Amino acid sequence: MLVILFPVIAVGLVTVALAVVAALAGFHPQQMLATAAGIGAVLTIPALVLLYRQRTERQAAQRGLSEARAHVDGVVESAMDAIITVDMEQRVVQFNAAAEGIFGWPRAAVLGKPLDLLIPERFRTAHRGHVERFGATAVTSRGMDNQTVLHGLRAGGAEFPIEASISQHGEGGRKFYTVILRDITQRLESAERLARSEARLRGILDSAMDAVITIDHDQRVVMFNQAAEAVFGWPRDEAIGASLDGFIPERLRAGHRDLVSNFGTSGETSRRMGHARVVTGLRRNGEEFPIEASISQVGEQGQRLYTVILRDVTERVRADGALRRSREELREFAVAANSVREQEKSRIARELHDELGQSLTALKLDVGWLKDHVPGGGPVSGKLTRMHSLLDDTVAAARRISSDLRPLMLDDLGLVAASEWLVDSFSQRTGIRCELVVGPGDFDLPDPHATAIFRVLQESLTNAAKHSEATQVEATLEHEGDALVLTVSDNGLGFEAAAPRKPGSHGHLGLRERAYLLGGEVDIDSQPGRGTRVELRLPAPGAAP
Repeated sequence: MLVILFPVIAVGLVTVALAVVAALAGFHPQQMLATAAGIGAVLTIPALVLLYRQRTERQAAQRGLSEARAHVDGVVESAMDAIITVDMEQRVVQFNAAAEGIFGWPRAAVLGKPLDLLIPERFRTAHRGHVERFGATAVTSRGMDNQTVLHGLRAGGAEFPIEASISQHGEGGRKFYTVILRDITQRLESAERLARSEARLRGILDSAMDAVITIDHDQRVVMFNQAAEAVFGWPRDEAIGASLDGFIPERLRAGHRDLVSNFGTSGETSRRMGHARVVTGLRRNGEEFPIEASISQVGEQGQRLYTVILRDVTERVRADGALRRSREELREFAVAANSVREQEKSRIARELHDELGQSLTALKLDVGWLKDHVPGGGPVSGKLTRMHSLLDDTVAAARRISSDLRPLMLDDLGLVAASEWLVDSFSQRTGIRCELVVGPGDFDLPDPHATAIFRVLQESLTNAAKHSEATQVEATLEHEGDALVLTVSDNGLGFEAAAPRKPGSHGHLGLRERAYLLGGEVDIDSQPGRGTRVELRLPAPGAAP
């Protein structure tokens, strides 16, 4: 009985197992029961487990595919660039949010429509041909018209420039094309503004009268304007890319490179090159010429650029040289003329003192003899007395005129003695208290230095007596290094030193002239109510002016 029932029980158990597997694997129980009836008890439990495993793996693969599609859709939707997918008929099957923003079309209005909707009419035929030719190749992706700018069409009819790339892929026996594009309107507008700005800059640089050269961190020329072409004799095409050394004399190149390098690390944005001197350039024909230059620096894309603005000052330097030579000649002539004038004054003063003075003295003695031998009380005696008095006045006048022309004491006893005599004479004649202080050192000076110092002291005292209403004057004479310094100060009324010179007033001009002829200078410091201070500073004999 059990032997008979065992096959029946086995078939029943298989049927129940199939029903359970069907429930777990997602099959309909009726289908599994029919299958079990068809195969009978031959189907074993291991076969059912294998069938369940295959079904489970297929479901897991489908879930993974769905998740991957969802992930890709999320990436596409969040992309900043427009992403559009079309089928073989070039009808839109995918249109992301960025595409909506760029083209101005809602997604629902574009899906299923021809791609022509997003392309200006004059480009549609060419675009369709391009996509078809791409589809016939084995290439999976390509940049579209990489050297040119494509155009899109917004919902309002406005055209705009785009950059795009295209890829192709197959799915379910069909081919799809995906286009990724970017609106480059702002970039092209910026590039156009930059081009206009560069064109204006180029126009300004080429119209500049000064040479303008820009070099990179390796000191190679990257910009060379028309004035630079004229100054250096190099055409722009040959100058661009050349080393700056080619425009500098060889002996100066190392120093110039160091100067530019030091400037680059100084933190300064601009600097005058050769502020106190003229630097040297080199023309293409090998001729050296003087220039004035300034340099500036700017950072651009991680590199440092240096711009040099320079001016050819050949004519100015030549004119300055001619003017300097003319001034030196004029100075030498003035020194010679002044020396001759002082010599003539000295000759006249000595003749007045020696010849006229002696003659007047002899005449005075004769008049005195006559006066002593003529009986007194008569008209002759009175006449002789008046003559004797007149001769005294004449002798005094001759001595005064002789001293004013050239104090013989300056030649005979030197500068210090003559200056002390002058100060004492000034105090006696004007009643103004005057003091001379002589510093340590040797003041046994030759002409024309001794004469210049004496004359400046004489003129300063004369001005104090005539104009200042001073009650006290102090003069100092001293050595300061290689310079001789005379200072004359008074406590008078003073004046506005910066005021224009009065017509016919040459006193201060004469002081400056004497100092200039010997390579010195005169400084006059005065203010109303605060007196006047005159300082003469001369290089000592043998010292450089």
